[in-house]
Amino acid sequence: MVRSEQALALLATAFLLFIMPPGSQQGPHEKRLLNNLLGPYNALERPVANESEPLEVKFGLTLQQIIDVDEKNQILTTNAWLNLEWNDYNLKWNESEYGGVKDLRITPNKLWKPDVLMYNSADEGFDGTFQTNVVVKHNGSCLYVPPGIFKSTCKIDITWFPFDDQHCDMKFGSWTYDGNQLDLVLNSESGGDLSDFITNGEWYLIGMPGKKNTIVYACCPEPYVDVTFTIKIRRRTLYYFFNLIVPCVLISSMALLGFTLPPDSGEKLTLGVTILLSLTVFLNLVAEKIPTTSDAVPLIGTYFNCIMFMVASSVVLTVVVLNYHHRTADIHEMPQWIKTVFLQWLPWMLGMSRPGKKITRKTILMNSRMKELELKERSSKSLLANVLDIDDDFRNVSTGGNNASMTTSLGGTFMRHPTTIEEAAVPSSGTQRDLQNILRELQFITNRMKKADEEAEVISDWKFAAMVVDRFCLIIFTMFTIIATVAVLLSAPHIIVQ
Repeated sequence: MVRSEQALALLATAFLLFIMPPGSQQGPHEKRLLNNLLGPYNALERPVANESEPLEVKFGLTLQQIIDVDEKNQILTTNAWLNLEWNDYNLKWNESEYGGVKDLRITPNKLWKPDVLMYNSADEGFDGTFQTNVVVKHNGSCLYVPPGIFKSTCKIDITWFPFDDQHCDMKFGSWTYDGNQLDLVLNSESGGDLSDFITNGEWYLIGMPGKKNTIVYACCPEPYVDVTFTIKIRRRTLYYFFNLIVPCVLISSMALLGFTLPPDSGEKLTLGVTILLSLTVFLNLVAEKIPTTSDAVPLIGTYFNCIMFMVASSVVLTVVVLNYHHRTADIHEMPQWIKTVFLQWLPWMLGMSRPGKKITRKTILMNSRMKELELKERSSKSLLANVLDIDDDFRNVSTGGNNASMTTSLGGTFMRHPTTIEEAAVPSSGTQRDLQNILRELQFITNRMKKADEEAEVISDWKFAAMVVDRFCLIIFTMFTIIATVAVLLSAPHIIVQ
């Protein structure tokens, strides 16, 4: 029974061996070649015929894609292929002795390979390459092309954001071999290979030059060789132009419309405050896109601060306009400098005029002169003449032949008291008392009428001053917005990169 079970097991094993594919796909020549090459090979030995000479390693970089540019953390993430080529004198053979085998693919852990790393790596594992096979040719030439996702540190300059250019370095070199043992050489004078580069939606690739550097560090007296590739990229500004700058200009233009709104509408201040709040919310959204650094103020940040200052100033000046518009003569007296500035010179400069009053430079000078003459004339007239607004009072009129005119000027006062000419010339005490009462009533009525006219004129002056301030602010802030926008666009190194 036991023998029958053993026979069945042997038959099953034989069947499995028969149906399974062979364990090695290589031919007998390649197998023999690998045994002869790797049998005595030591992966720790630097493959040079003369220990005093450095091993030359040709180094190149093929950029596939710019994955991300993290401005806040200042990290550049790229997809790239390294290209290392050197000559290993221990890996040479005569192809005619091995059935015409010209090259081999060998895993890198079985061969010596240069310990080239990216010095400014920001990756958690530091080395982000994938270990691929090394292609070894019969003449000893070794080609190692490991792909990888590289995270490199990059100094981000946001002075001209979003119209900025960035230069990010990728510095490669041997970590343990100095320049006397390993010499890195650029395999192309033009720099990195960009033939397979995939276009990025946010960044435009300008170029990727390479440079060989020999540096003596403070830690070691030996020189160390590195190859540095500089990725020159330019931000595409079309997205930022239509999503940041254009909305900001539109919001600031709406703030200018507040100066054209009549103060009596009651919505003048509400419009300004609403625009200020909307701009504040918009700036909070923009702040998430702007890199958080204190090294420099971004260009667009300066522009937004100017627009924010303009909108806030428009709200303050709107309060001043409303204050001027609703002032009355009972509470405020218009100073002379306001009359001169806001009622004469500014309206003349802005081309404004009041109904029935054309303001010119000549009329301004004539009004000043007329006020001086009027003050002199009033100071020379008697009290009754100033009250009744006549040339002079009746005391200066002769009693001889001007009784009729005196009677007419007093408004028929003596018609109520028919007396002789002598009695009119020398009025009695009762007549004089009645005359004083009439004069007081006339003075009271005249003062009330003059006061009402003066109050109406003062209110009209304050309202016109508010209109002048509105027009002046509209012109000034419009010019400020245009100048700030044009200055930002012209100061940028480039405006639109699609």
